[in-house]
Amino acid sequence: MTTGPDAAAGPWERRQRVRAAVVDERSAPFTVEDVQLERPRPNEVRVRMVATGICHTDLAVRDRFLPTPMPIVLGHEGAGVIEEVGSDVRSVRPGDHVVLGYAFCGECPSCTAGKPAYCVHRGVLRYGGTRPDGSHTLRRAGGELYGSFFGQSSFAEYALADERFVVPVPGDAPLEYLGPLGCSVQTGVGSVLAALRPDPGASLAVFGTGPVGMSAVLGAGLAGCDPIIAVDLRPGRLQLARELGATHTVNPTEDDPVIAIRDLTGGGAAFSVETTAVPTVLRAAVDSLGIRGRCGTVGVAPAGAEASFEMNTLLFGRSVQGILLGDRVPREFVPELVDLHLAGKLPFDRFCRFYELDRINEAVAATEGDGEVLKPLVTFGRT
Repeated sequence: MTTGPDAAAGPWERRQRVRAAVVDERSAPFTVEDVQLERPRPNEVRVRMVATGICHTDLAVRDRFLPTPMPIVLGHEGAGVIEEVGSDVRSVRPGDHVVLGYAFCGECPSCTAGKPAYCVHRGVLRYGGTRPDGSHTLRRAGGELYGSFFGQSSFAEYALADERFVVPVPGDAPLEYLGPLGCSVQTGVGSVLAALRPDPGASLAVFGTGPVGMSAVLGAGLAGCDPIIAVDLRPGRLQLARELGATHTVNPTEDDPVIAIRDLTGGGAAFSVETTAVPTVLRAAVDSLGIRGRCGTVGVAPAGAEASFEMNTLLFGRSVQGILLGDRVPREFVPELVDLHLAGKLPFDRFCRFYELDRINEAVAATEGDGEVLKPLVTFGRT
């Protein structure tokens, strides 16, 4: 609990100095510097970060695809150990190992329906840069600093999060790998198991085999889909997709994926998952569907991006479904994913690589460009 001689002091008199990666302006590199982290409020916990995944959404916000204020500390795939809890916190305690989830209000129609990923207030809560009341969790010398990204801002040695948004995990689970369960792995696996829900034996095509797409391949394997078709431009990723359960792969530089998928499935896939947020790829993911097929789209596109398709394509029962964050509640889904991983059925660690915080720009470069690394994990010297 927040006790001791400084318990009655104001939050910034009890601040903590931490190292964090800051983005100052659009498309700028991350700068690692000392910042000030407020101590937990009654409903919050302070988490010592062990590792944090770099996600496409972090980079999309860096590039201002979404109007998030800057300068800001990003990061939303954190995993760590609780070191301090606020006076009202009851569900976790210091020493607990946790995965950090995403922020939601808990009161809007989506939240009360058990769909917090689609929280009506998600824009403010996940991208606004402050707590819901407008207060800042972070400061730095000489200027304002935004945080609370997705309710965590975990590109830092320590992060503050609302008690509701942290997920306790077993102490013997490999905590250094678990951060991506809070976003990319949850999104990919959940898009299949929770949103699309294919029957065993249903055909499914995955467009884009980054960490979300590769997780969708794993989810398709768990669902018993057949065939599972992975589509990507990078031969190395296609090879890994085969190793992780894809029965077939298609490289668009060599074959038309729509024709290839129709041939492999006898007329079109029952399901497709589009992860790239590229309009032409979404068109291909829809065109590759068979009658009554369903396409789930999960990628974050720039604001105002538009996609087109022939209207008659949808006339025969085909549909497109937007999917956020796996369509599941993190406190329910993340423990299931941990169990699957411990049982050897969800080997997402196969596409992870570790980088110390000071090497965060190297990690970003490794996942951009030729994309040699699917999921860089930023570590804080405690793996």
